[in-house]
Amino acid sequence: MPERLYGIRHHGPGSARAVVRELDRQPPDVLLIEGPPEADDLVRWAADDGLRPPVALLGYSVDDPARAAFWPFAVFSPEWQAIRWAVRRGVPVRFFDLPYAYAPEFDREKRARRPVDPIGELAAAAGYDDPERWWEDVVEHRGVPVFAAIEEAMTAIRESAEEDPSDLVREAHMRSVLRAERRRHDDIAVVCGAWHVPALARKVPVKDDTALLKGRRKTKVAFTWVPWTYGRLASWSGYGAGVRSPGWYHHLFTHASDVVPRWLVDAAGVLRAEGVPTSSAHVIEATRLAEALATLRGRPLAGLAEVTEAAEAVMCDGEPLRTELIARRLVVGERLGTVPDAMPAVPLARDLAAEQRSVRLRPEPTERALDLDLRREIDLRRSRLLHRLRTLDLPWGERTPNRRGTGTFREEWRIRWQPEFAVRLVEGSMWGTTVASAATARVTRRADAATTLAEVTELVEICLLADLGDAYPRVLAALDSRAALDTDVHHLMAALPALARTSRYGDVRRTDVSGLSAVTAGLLARICAGLPAAAVSLSDDAAQQLRDGMDGVHQAVALLGDDALRELWLTTIAALAARPGLHGLPAGRLTRLLLDAGRLDGAEVRRRLRLPLTAGGSPASAAAWVEGFLAGGGLLLVHDEALLSLVDEWLADIPPESFEDVLPLLRRTFGGFDAGERRAIGERVAHGAGGGGGGPAAETVAAIDRERAAAVLPTLSALLGRELEMR
Repeated sequence: MPERLYGIRHHGPGSARAVVRELDRQPPDVLLIEGPPEADDLVRWAADDGLRPPVALLGYSVDDPARAAFWPFAVFSPEWQAIRWAVRRGVPVRFFDLPYAYAPEFDREKRARRPVDPIGELAAAAGYDDPERWWEDVVEHRGVPVFAAIEEAMTAIRESAEEDPSDLVREAHMRSVLRAERRRHDDIAVVCGAWHVPALARKVPVKDDTALLKGRRKTKVAFTWVPWTYGRLASWSGYGAGVRSPGWYHHLFTHASDVVPRWLVDAAGVLRAEGVPTSSAHVIEATRLAEALATLRGRPLAGLAEVTEAAEAVMCDGEPLRTELIARRLVVGERLGTVPDAMPAVPLARDLAAEQRSVRLRPEPTERALDLDLRREIDLRRSRLLHRLRTLDLPWGERTPNRRGTGTFREEWRIRWQPEFAVRLVEGSMWGTTVASAATARVTRRADAATTLAEVTELVEICLLADLGDAYPRVLAALDSRAALDTDVHHLMAALPALARTSRYGDVRRTDVSGLSAVTAGLLARICAGLPAAAVSLSDDAAQQLRDGMDGVHQAVALLGDDALRELWLTTIAALAARPGLHGLPAGRLTRLLLDAGRLDGAEVRRRLRLPLTAGGSPASAAAWVEGFLAGGGLLLVHDEALLSLVDEWLADIPPESFEDVLPLLRRTFGGFDAGERRAIGERVAHGAGGGGGGPAAETVAAIDRERAAAVLPTLSALLGRELEMR
């Protein structure tokens, strides 16, 4: 008897029910399913309760793991239900698509394309603007076999559509498998995408199919089951055969009755969890509205559009954000599948699974915050695992700024597991069979290949964070050699902060950083020797780069806690700060650093400030000095009345033709102060140090040019919307 062709919509719950119903009605001798034949040995796992969808078949090239592909399955996928049906009843089942091992030989840019969505073509012919609504009405809600009608419709579409060369090859192989199965079995059932049914039903000479398949090369591939998510199953995620509402389809498949009220009850639960008061009366009224909308629109049952509109109107008070929350939690869904522990997998994936169990950190599809206290053993191990995975380009966690300050005992992360990490684990297997060994090998290779000092410095810190003790000696040797060859002071300054953090916090993370102190001290000595030459004839951009580099070194020296190194650094910058002709930005910054370190007193600082602020100096140069000195905080101006008076007088004396040139520098300087600091400075300028009329402010008020002040009143009046006048 001829084989029975069940043309389905991938991930269609109505198709899934119809397929199972037909298989129960007429069990076949063998079941063929669209999919990669290399995964036939994995079909038996469908009977294991540990394999819970959503899951996917992962196929990858053994020689090139980056070449990988997924075949996802949800509980409502017709293929999954057909596989489960066959495995439970002992019916032979196999995949019969073109083997994944065939190397692609098509120019994807030149291939003719099939219609973007053949289901969309049928929906448009029926007068629907939404393919999913048409499919719901015809298949999902009715639950009746429509395979003959689908085949007829697809045949009509394919008669006028351009053929895709890859489809022709795939279908030639499918027909070849069918011919072979006909010689062994009398009753064959086929479950495949509806698009392929006309091609499988068509009589094609064997020689034509053989010609299409002749001479194709194979590569060695491997397959396994991996967890998947509904978010990755959604069509917007880039998956070609995806659906926009996997959570809704899951609901349709798992609830044969009371679909609408059960859905709205779940939606009410989502809103209540976010503190939105939602009662049973809301659910009842929303159910009535959804059913009324379906009746008005001539639909057999309320669909996703109707329940969404009803929920938004009745339960969400028309608030789009609440509707989006329901869509994210329910329409798409936040479900992650599982695979059995005994599932064949690369050793690296097995080791990671063991590590995850050991540190009690489960992979989850939703993003969540993770606050680690490194003084706790389990949190320290979690931190090391997350850092090691990042070295393998597997960013399960992303570091976030520490909201509790700059302490060294805490780390804050945002973690979220992505199904694509399964491919990264396969790729990472080339480095080792465990997470620790793979991360060590990867860091060591990067150290050997590094061409700049900055690259190696980053790796030193990675060794600390990820506790890669075996990689540390090689990385340290690479650091020593790169530092010896690099003569650029800016590169040396950029490298020092990371080394200082590593030296200082190695004990916090219980990491041996012996040997790093000598390298760090040698690096600082070279910085101090080369800094004077690097400060000659600076442009504005170069001056800013030098200022930032010196800030980093200054902070690093403070972290090291070595009195000899601190004295070397302060002596160097003291000599540099006194050099005539130094650009204002680093000159001002060095003066501030020396003041904070106790090497200068207030009187000397005010003397140095007067030099660039004299009438004969350039306003732009003076503004650069002020920016360098005040960057990072304005409390000095709040507490040093004489310094404030000096700056205030200089600002008042800037010539009008120069003021616009220095304004950006001044705005950048004072705009960087905290709001409280700016307010305090303003109050001191307005009222003087004692809050009365004495002090520098009183003299400034007496010297106000009333004619110049009156010139801005019309503009201020327009901005404020009220008439202003001089008093």
